[in-house]
Parts: sequence; structure tokens; C-alpha cells
Amino acid sequence: MNLPDFYKPQVMAIVNATPDSFYSASRTDDADSLERRIADVVAQGATIIDIGGYSSRPGADDVPLEEEWRRVDLAVGVARRVAPQIVVSVDTFRSEVVRRTVEKYGKIIVNDITAGEGDERMVATVAELDLPYVAMHMRGTPQSMQSKTGYDDVVAEVVDYLINRAAELERAGVRRENIILDPGFGFAKSVEQNYALLAGLSRLTAAGYPVLAGLSRKSMIYKVLESTAEDALAGTIALSWEALRQGATILRVHDVAEAVQIVTIYDKGFRGL
Repeated sequence: MNLPDFYKPQVMAIVNATPDSFYSASRTDDADSLERRIADVVAQGATIIDIGGYSSRPGADDVPLEEEWRRVDLAVGVARRVAPQIVVSVDTFRSEVVRRTVEKYGKIIVNDITAGEGDERMVATVAELDLPYVAMHMRGTPQSMQSKTGYDDVVAEVVDYLINRAAELERAGVRRENIILDPGFGFAKSVEQNYALLAGLSRLTAAGYPVLAGLSRKSMIYKVLESTAEDALAGTIALSWEALRQGATILRVHDVAEAVQIVTIYDKGFRGL
């Protein structure tokens, strides 16, 4: 797997192999829709596709391991057939899904919403397989996280957690160059806390790890606009630019063509000014 430089702006395309993701237009839970989605985002310039078989939207139902694996297996198989050159990330907190995917398809990026705390074997698995690893901040589970928004200082607490977690990952054998941090916009944070976290994102990027920003069409946008996820593209563009300005380098998005334009303008016309 030829990895991109995570310290340079990248676009990660969301590929939801689920029937219940919060943004209905992103649901691709059969082979035909997966094939169309993957071909489209690759043509639009995504450098990474992030495949998820377990919806992590607030209040989402739990998904049994075998069903999550069925979805991931289907989607990664389609990706390897349609775009064998594309870098694949799997959005999972289960080490068994990671191990099965690597055994069948080769190395991947692991995108873990629990930063390894949802499965006690995850960190050891990532270290053993020498995989790039996205560690995200979240409290609780998708079913309970929106009741866990009590922070004294959301920026300080999220940054401290992720920096400490990164140090723990390194001590457990995950190479530093494989660690990517994600502040977890929308996960156990209120709308106001999400904006405070975005305003203080440079405190996390200053730690020296690549930072992923997952802002695409989230409720922190459409609740402010009093609209819906379907009407949140312009807000996504605005917040994605701010994330890049503060040092984030991976934009995880539904709308790849627009994100590629943002990255191109930022990288060629603004970065370094």
C-alpha cells in the first residue's frame, strides 16, 4: 500500500456500507451503489476511501460483528476491484474486522472512533500489523455519547486526551509515524463545544501528529442553519477551510469534488502565506 503523506492535505472519501448513516445520500449498502460511489470519488480526486460497516451516528443501533464484517468485506472487495490503487481505510473499533480485512485484502488504515478503548485487542493488533491508525476522541458509545458532554474546558480536555493516548499507543508498539489524531467533532460534544473545539484546533495540530477533521454535513452545521444534512454543503466547505487553516491535513468528507477544490486552493494559493 503506497500511503499518501499525511502531513500534506488529503481528501478522505466517506463510503458508508450501511443502511442507516445520518446523511441518507451517502448510504451505499449494495454492490452496485458501492461500485458507483467508489468509482466516482476516485475520479473526483480522493486519495483515501474510508469504508464503514457500523454507523456511528448518535443513537445508532449496535451492529453484530458478523454483520459489520459482511458489509466491510463487500465494500473493500468492490474497492479492490474498481480502484486497486486507492488507499483504503476501514472505520471500525473491532480488531477482528481489522485482522480479517488485512488477511484477505492486505494493509489498510484503521479509523477507530474509540481510540482503541472499544476493543482491548485493537492497539496490539494495529501494532502487530504495522498499520496507520486514526485515534478519535469520544466519550461513551454512539448510543450514549450525547449524554456525556460535561467538560470544564473542551479544547484542553480533548487535546490532553489525544496527546496522552498517542503516547500510550507508542508505548504499546504503534509507530509514531502511523498515528493520526481526530478530535471527534460531533461525538459527545454539544454544538457550542464543537465550535470551541474547531476554534482551538491549532492546539491539537501543534502536537506534531497529522490531524483528521470529520466535519462533513454534521449537525453542528445544520442545527446552526436550522436546516438538514442535505443542506449543509456550504457550511461543510467553510468549516473544512478553517480546519485546514489551523493545521488539519485530512478532510473526511461526503462531497469529494468540493473538498478537492478546497485542498487545491489552500495548498497552492494559501498555504505558507
